[in-house]
Amino acid sequence: MGVKLTPSIVSDAVSARSGGKAFLAEALRDARARSLSQFAACEAALGPGLRVPCARELNLPLWELGHVGWFADWWLARNPQRHRGVNAHPDAPRSPARQAARGVDADALYNSSEVPHDARWRLDLPDAHAVRADLAASLSDTLALLADAPDDDTGLYFFRLALFHEDMHAEAAVYMAQTLGFDPQNPHPGAPVTPHRPSALEIRATDWTLGHSGPGFAFDNELGAHGVQVGAFEIDAQPVTWAQFLPFVDSGAYAQRRFWGAPGWIWRLSQERMAPRYLRQGAQGWEQQVHGHWRPLDPAAPANHLTAFEAQAWCAWAGRRLPTEAEWEVAAQQPGFVWGSVWEWTASAFAPFPGFVAHPYVDYSAPWFDGRPVLKGASHATSARMRHPKYRNYFTPERNDIVAGFRSVAVA
Repeated sequence: MGVKLTPSIVSDAVSARSGGKAFLAEALRDARARSLSQFAACEAALGPGLRVPCARELNLPLWELGHVGWFADWWLARNPQRHRGVNAHPDAPRSPARQAARGVDADALYNSSEVPHDARWRLDLPDAHAVRADLAASLSDTLALLADAPDDDTGLYFFRLALFHEDMHAEAAVYMAQTLGFDPQNPHPGAPVTPHRPSALEIRATDWTLGHSGPGFAFDNELGAHGVQVGAFEIDAQPVTWAQFLPFVDSGAYAQRRFWGAPGWIWRLSQERMAPRYLRQGAQGWEQQVHGHWRPLDPAAPANHLTAFEAQAWCAWAGRRLPTEAEWEVAAQQPGFVWGSVWEWTASAFAPFPGFVAHPYVDYSAPWFDGRPVLKGASHATSARMRHPKYRNYFTPERNDIVAGFRSVAVA
């Protein structure tokens, strides 16, 4: 259900951001093995056609797998400025893609910045055999380039970016499997929760630094370290559980307008929801659908697959509020703070930190500074390499396909 912020947990993410070439080589192999395992699960569940509905929260499995390999090639094997790290020009002329030898324009197929989401269903994609062969060749090239790369943050920047990019797509594959109702085979569950944890933490007022500074890899939206003042607050030691959330539903409050903000109420009415996604009332009580199977709901488990709207509505009903990004980070340093089971909605908007400059992958952050919330933490589907307390996730507030929940803060 969760993990505590311990040195052993953080070290995985720190190693991914700061580790050398030997660590990266093994991590890249591990990420690729997970991608291929998940793709095999898709083939088994969906059949040789691998077709899925055209929906915002889905992607074609063949496109996803091809895109992962294309992304690594674009920023590494085909990038003449890979040695420049964050100073590389994003539009530096690229060498031809490996698929060009077969008469395939990989850029026209897999460049997510140029190929609209819905258009991907109309593409003539290479078959699974060809895509697997491309990925094998891509990984071989990546590892050869890594062996010759400078062993410093600049020389390793794009190798780390490719690694994290693949880890993100692997987590998205778990969400997609949940949406489509099959087992992705590799959910990367979190560690067991430490028993007898406190229910709340009292945090003193403090000065805090938001953002990353110093050596190692950082995403562009994490840079711009700056000090903020954080007042005293009381915060849940763990994410809100189903035992805490379900009385909001059972009492009928979930259907009452007064607990919802205007956008959230519009969302609830448009969805005609009387309870969170993947929940139903069974003969023996509440049940949750997990990868296509209905199971008795564990009341001690963190409430999950919740929208930000539902998190806000529960807080209004309970007389609580969501934490800010800074509050979450401050609390995460305290003994007894349990995280890692669900991504956690915060009250902070995803916005650039002072002095923001987009990295070469310019579409990673800049297009999404639109007021959507920051999520902190990690989910059971998140690779250990991505479980960093400074990481800023960002989804639009209506998304409930992701493994998201929340924790709450006392209202002063």
